[in-house]
Amino acid sequence: MKKVPKRKKKQQKKQSSFYKPDREANGHQMPHTITTRKQNNMGELIQMKAGKINIKEMKKKINKSMGLEAAFDLREKNPTQVTDWIPTGSRWLDSIICKGKMAGIPVGKITELAGQSSVGKSYMAVQIAVNAQKRDIFVVYFDSESAIDPMFLEESGIDLDNNWMYAQAITVEKVLGTIEDLMNDYPEQRFLFVWDSIAATACEKDIEGNFDPQASMAVKPRILGKGFKKLTLPLANQQCALLLVNQLKTNITTSIAEQYTTPWFAPGGKAIEYMSSLRIWLTSRKSKASFVFDENNRRIGSEVKAKLKKSRFGTQDRMCGFQILWGDGIGVMDEESWLEVIKQSSSYRVGGGWCYLKDPKGKEHKFRQKEWKSKLEDKKFKEMIIKMMDYELIEQFDSGKSNIKLEGEEE
Repeated sequence: MKKVPKRKKKQQKKQSSFYKPDREANGHQMPHTITTRKQNNMGELIQMKAGKINIKEMKKKINKSMGLEAAFDLREKNPTQVTDWIPTGSRWLDSIICKGKMAGIPVGKITELAGQSSVGKSYMAVQIAVNAQKRDIFVVYFDSESAIDPMFLEESGIDLDNNWMYAQAITVEKVLGTIEDLMNDYPEQRFLFVWDSIAATACEKDIEGNFDPQASMAVKPRILGKGFKKLTLPLANQQCALLLVNQLKTNITTSIAEQYTTPWFAPGGKAIEYMSSLRIWLTSRKSKASFVFDENNRRIGSEVKAKLKKSRFGTQDRMCGFQILWGDGIGVMDEESWLEVIKQSSSYRVGGGWCYLKDPKGKEHKFRQKEWKSKLEDKKFKEMIIKMMDYELIEQFDSGKSNIKLEGEEE
């Protein structure tokens, strides 16, 4: 007799640990609630109950895993939110940096202040340092050119005895290392690190090598790329600010269109562009009309145009203008620039050599342009001007109705 082959039993598919079949009335299998299993101390798999994630427990676990406080509730105090700003010395510039509020240099972030030769980069950096000292922020000034004069610093308002340290910027590596060491050694202290200038600071390979520029090509950008990665989070966590003073160099290109659209570039590589939360570019006109002269016809300053090349605060490409003096009166001519904003207000008009400004109550104030500074000595008039500037530069821009622009700025 022939043997009848045994039928092979169909192997039942093993269900996964998270899939439990449930029979419905129609005979179909439906998936049960997804659950998880966890191994206990005895090595046995135990069933975990499904439930809502405990945010506090998860936060503790992430911080323990990271080895430091890295998880935050964004509705509470956190390093991503800028809560303090250092004024730049120009109210017009401070008004256009952050959408919807008066701002300045963001504390906890990296800021680049780049400009042409003799445009006033160091003057503005020192003014920012003065305002940082007023906020009890310790200023460490790295100078790569050994060009800062103590008398100039004191005339600008720097307190050399408190919250101030001057250091030569020997190499890029040493500056980055010093910044990291100071934050580690003084974790409770807020710092403003001013690096003047990053373009003029050599790297160690430049110092050790010869004068051949090809020998150390692209070394500095790579160092900065690594350094900023290490410093960005500590700066935010400790609420310190890094101000990079940079140079604007001519963009040599064969493209005629690029010569007009991008006439300048800031050296240092892409790391500065990506890691900076704010980039301010300072330029000046070559014409004699932009120069500031004293009564003896000596040049004591120049007009400066500031453009927000990058802003993470919703205000990129906004512009403003002001004067910087380096003669008897050192610093940013802040109040003089306010008139340029007021001139573009609907409340301002000119007639017969006089300037007329209507206040919110309908009263018209009459003055001559050359009397503007003395007119601001009236406290009530000055308060009215400040309110008008805040309305035109902050509130109107926030609502998308601002018409204030710098002379020569495109629509």
